Amino acid sequence: MLATAGGTAVVQAAGTDAWEGFRQRVAVWFGRGDAERESGELARLDQTASALDIGDGVSAERVRIRQEALWQARFEGLLEGLAQDERDRAAAELQSLLDTHRSSGTVVGDGGLAVAGDLHVSADHHSVAAGVVNGGVHLSPPPPPVSSQG
Repeated sequence: MLATAGGTAVVQAAGTDAWEGFRQRVAVWFGRGDAERESGELARLDQTASALDIGDGVSAERVRIRQEALWQARFEGLLEGLAQDERDRAAAELQSLLDTHRSSGTVVGDGGLAVAGDLHVSADHHSVAAGVVNGGVHLSPPPPPVSSQG
């Protein structure tokens, strides 16, 4: 499950504002203190970002699925190749990396936007704003106006 979340996070982060920082942290995680291995992981992550930059459509979805599976396998492979105590430590580090990435704010995907925190959607000057909510919503009345001081 952790490896699956890692593969999904790599694919979702590619091409977003979060990519540079996330790819660096993933490469450090894979490098395990080896600068040469870390550099190789950065190159692999860049290849993934390039592969995912093919536009929309069925072929783009196939590429996303393939890249998620590829990274899931890479995460699984590294974890399985470690001794139990190292595996536990690496899994905790990966979970922390993914938690930090998830809580870092906005994730943009096909036709969607997930935001940790507030999102304000507005329209003015005869424009259109739209949003879709999946889940619960709690609405409260706006605060009363502040009386102006004259």
